[in-house]
Amino acid sequence: MSITEGVSIDLTIVWAFIIAFAVLVYVVLDGFDLGIGMLFALEPGKSERDVMMNSVAPVWDGNETWLILGGGGLFAAFPLAYALILPALYVPIILMLLALIFRGVAFEFRWRARAWKRGWDICFIWGSGLAAFSQGIALGALLQGIAIDEAGRRYAGGWWDWLTPFTITVGVALMIGYALLGASWLVMKTTGTLQGRMRRVALRAAAGTIVFIGIVSLWTPFLQEGYYHRWFTGWGIGVAILVGLSVLGIGAFLARSLAPGRGDRAPFFLALALFVLCFGGLGVSMYPYIIPTEITIWEAAAPRASQIFMLVGALILVPIILAYTGYAYWVFRGKVTPDTGYH
Repeated sequence: MSITEGVSIDLTIVWAFIIAFAVLVYVVLDGFDLGIGMLFALEPGKSERDVMMNSVAPVWDGNETWLILGGGGLFAAFPLAYALILPALYVPIILMLLALIFRGVAFEFRWRARAWKRGWDICFIWGSGLAAFSQGIALGALLQGIAIDEAGRRYAGGWWDWLTPFTITVGVALMIGYALLGASWLVMKTTGTLQGRMRRVALRAAAGTIVFIGIVSLWTPFLQEGYYHRWFTGWGIGVAILVGLSVLGIGAFLARSLAPGRGDRAPFFLALALFVLCFGGLGVSMYPYIIPTEITIWEAAAPRASQIFMLVGALILVPIILAYTGYAYWVFRGKVTPDTGYH
């Protein structure tokens, strides 16, 4: 009996879970440091900006490991989906990558620059904002659907199909959500007046995030018939009500945790819970499609033997990545002050 015959689990579902997990971890980890980059615009003082940047200096580049894992996993495990999604989203993906490059360069150069420090700060702000907006655009474009030919093997849409009112709305929503993650992270990592300002910023960002969650959630079912039937018929109605109440409940706890004098950790973890809940709702909308509602995960999957070969590597690498990520956050736990950190 061959190894492929001896494995009884559905490896396509396993790989879909691995990629979804990588994307979720990237969003919640890199999301808060992109949010901090955008929040730079609200804190013009050098000392405050140094503290903000020092709060993510030990972990920001490691966070992007998950983006590589998600993109590489999509290419290896679902090559058809990769071949269809990439040409449909060339522009937002290229903009995102360029923004991440400029942001990374600005992160390093601003510590060494003298005359051009303000210029690098601007690059850091715009790079963070553009990366967040591009990610939201890509998500919105995927949700609204990608045009493919009758054979289901080639992208059949236009160069600007990704640019619609819905995708722009999702882009803005993700920017505000990342700002919430960044502000709540700074509440946890800073003290004094900066922490107090970030509590107020996080409260406004939380309100904006919940409003945009409502807008996108009500808009999405009308994009495609499959979404509508998933959420507004049968058991889907109950799930929709439960998700909506959960979002409002988390939002209420989040607002309460941001009041002056409350704990420092709860806002960040409640913001993470909000993102995890939204990601779960996204999964309910899309499953079992990887390109809604055209290509399922099984139709896009690589051969089973290839999935097994790659799974061996994933079972080795993913725990290692989780271990060093967790260790980095543990080592650099605690508050950040102006006289500590990256200089």
